[in-house]
Amino acid sequence: VQLQASGGGLVQAGGSLNVSCTASGRAFGGVSMGWFRQAPGKEREFVAAVSWGGGYTYYADSVKGRFTISRDNDKNTVYLTMNSLKPDDTAVYYCAALRTAWGARNPVDFGSWGRGTQLTVSS
Repeated sequence: VQLQASGGGLVQAGGSLNVSCTASGRAFGGVSMGWFRQAPGKEREFVAAVSWGGGYTYYADSVKGRFTISRDNDKNTVYLTMNSLKPDDTAVYYCAALRTAWGARNPVDFGSWGRGTQLTVSS
């Protein structure tokens, strides 16, 4: 599966933004998906994941209660709805497919990384 994230931009602190990840190729609907982010000079970090059917999710503590991950398998798309944004949320956001066990948070457990989308939150 090939992935392409989009929808990033410049947002003021406290604002909201939705980013999307569109997949091409086979078997998108059978794969759990995740969002990661990477700020300049920092390691890539887990943000959220959604099960292949969309019914189960888990989040990083830093975004829990503010971000929501969802998916539409008919559109081959995964979404990340981000509310109450903070300057610390500034990063390039990437989507990826889960390759190992449900609950994984390490980037090495995910694959098919696509090009990310930049989110900048101004204070």
